[in-house]
Amino acid sequence: MTSPPPQPPSVGTVDSDALEFQGLRRTLGPFERTLFYWVGAAFTAFHLFILNVHPIDSILFRSIHLAWGSVLGFALFAVAAGRSVHKIPIYDWALMAAAIACAIYIGINIDELQFRAGALYEPGDVIAGVVGTILVLEFSRRTAGLALTIVAFVFLLYAVVGPWLPGVLYHKGYNLAFIFTYIFSDQGVFGPTLEVSSTFIVMFTAFAAFLTMSKAGDYFNDLSMSLIGWARGGPAKGAVLSGIMFGSISGSSVANVVASGSVTIPMMRRVGYDRPTAAAIEATSSTGGQITPPVMGAGAFIMAEVTGIPYGDIAFAAIIPCLLFYIACYAHCDLHAVRSGLRGYPRSELPALRPMLFKLYLLLPIVVLVWAFVEGYSGFRAAGLGIVACIAVSWLAREHRMGPRRVIDALDMAARDCIQLVAVCAAAGIIVGVIALTGIGGRFSSLVLAIAGNSQILAMLFTMVIVTILGMGMPTTAAYAIAAAVVAPGLIRMGIAPLVAHMFIFYFAVLSAITPPVAVASFAAAAMAQADPWKTSWIAVKLGLATFIVPFMFFASPLLLGQGPLLDVLVVFVTASIGVVLLAASTEGWLHGPLAMPPRAILFVAAILLVAPEPITDGIGLALAIAVWLWQRRQHGSDPASKVPARQAAASLSSS
Repeated sequence: MTSPPPQPPSVGTVDSDALEFQGLRRTLGPFERTLFYWVGAAFTAFHLFILNVHPIDSILFRSIHLAWGSVLGFALFAVAAGRSVHKIPIYDWALMAAAIACAIYIGINIDELQFRAGALYEPGDVIAGVVGTILVLEFSRRTAGLALTIVAFVFLLYAVVGPWLPGVLYHKGYNLAFIFTYIFSDQGVFGPTLEVSSTFIVMFTAFAAFLTMSKAGDYFNDLSMSLIGWARGGPAKGAVLSGIMFGSISGSSVANVVASGSVTIPMMRRVGYDRPTAAAIEATSSTGGQITPPVMGAGAFIMAEVTGIPYGDIAFAAIIPCLLFYIACYAHCDLHAVRSGLRGYPRSELPALRPMLFKLYLLLPIVVLVWAFVEGYSGFRAAGLGIVACIAVSWLAREHRMGPRRVIDALDMAARDCIQLVAVCAAAGIIVGVIALTGIGGRFSSLVLAIAGNSQILAMLFTMVIVTILGMGMPTTAAYAIAAAVVAPGLIRMGIAPLVAHMFIFYFAVLSAITPPVAVASFAAAAMAQADPWKTSWIAVKLGLATFIVPFMFFASPLLLGQGPLLDVLVVFVTASIGVVLLAASTEGWLHGPLAMPPRAILFVAAILLVAPEPITDGIGLALAIAVWLWQRRQHGSDPASKVPARQAAASLSSS
């Protein structure tokens, strides 16, 4: 088997940390690197033990989780770019000690703290609250960037200055001591968001790390290219398939871009894709991983915690929207390829299919995970079984057996991948705590209702704008958590089902990663392809256009969330699939030949009507689509694709 071609000099490399958040990972010396390698491995091992073997008090567990994560964050992330990046300065050791001290204080006084939470406080509670909250803000700033930290600080400031603000922003006010003790409790920092971080997120991040160490992740990429890399535009289609398989077990759009883009972007460039299009395809397919069952983005676990809806039901509801997203991406890749005369890779340069099929056992961890969900196991127990399956399949693939050292490597990898999410969930806890303390969430929801009047669709449009703005430069998890606390209650009060309201918010939080003007996944892919970030972002929006529309459609009918009779769900899925393909044809400008106006506009309308889950709109949309197709066939003959000159593959990757 010929290995995938190496990355060419013309395709850039990118540090995902620098693009996903503002922190800068340190490159430590041998002693400190070894020390925090073991600290990280122990962090993950501790969580696996507590969650699967020996549970402890939930607040104590979360305080240890936050303190341990903070220690890793202050050790592995510098205070600023270019500052102490090769060693840990004394002030960071002091911050680590303060984080540990806060956890020890909570552990010693756990019973008393729970007894007087939200009502009384002692001087020690105030000190721990002030120090702990400041540590969370700094932890968030280093690992998740300034956007979330500023938002959390503004909410804290609001808790103080509310008595002097007008209208909907007014609240009666609280003294500082009470504010900090309330925020640094299970009403705020240690509330639902950190609960999700300490359970589901740690477990599924560990699952992803073990899947990577077992080389199943590499197998997904190789299998995708082996199956489809030979077709026209094959590398782009392979990136889409890889996004479905690998993206579903990674909680970060940027991490997905960096993991697979180093292979797929050069391959797309070689067969003729221009830089922005290659980057946009990778960014879009990688972003879709966060809405892909069985393991979606971390926000989905927060959704399960906040709504009380079982995670398995949320994952099931996401199946049809996810499939529509990737059907649309695949259609875009195919139509762009046929319009531009792009061909696939020679089979001799792709992984051979037969050996790939003999390694289907590498999919066993995903199979086990799905089986565990279906059988009703908890999310973290399902992830635990998946981890065991990863170790087992690694021994079947002899060259990648996970002995003790590789297991420890996976534990350390999981801890490092968790750091940002721990910070995000803790900072989101500050925001949630202020919302609960001041009641601003309910008043903001009332304001949205007042502006929208009785129009649910207008309220959903406001929500889309709010979530997209929140997601600019902020991790998906944080954008979803804030919007879910502030906006979702108002939507539910308008009569929108909780699952629909929260899924709507979650989808737009995910899509913010490819939405200009700040589109972190698009920027990461553009940096790798050395493409124009702005142009890349707009192409990514075009590729993901169906997913911008689908949330409004499952708001119109829950059938697109799998809620309803099976036959009705299947009919809606089929018509919506046709709709998203026609939407791709309209935006790409090709359906059985080049599409001119007005047929292109008519096809766009037909696509929207088919995606809308109503029999009447489906019939009208189908009739319009058939009319356009017949017109195109009359205009361009039976095989217009053969008239497009084939674009030759680059002679060498460096020339691409």
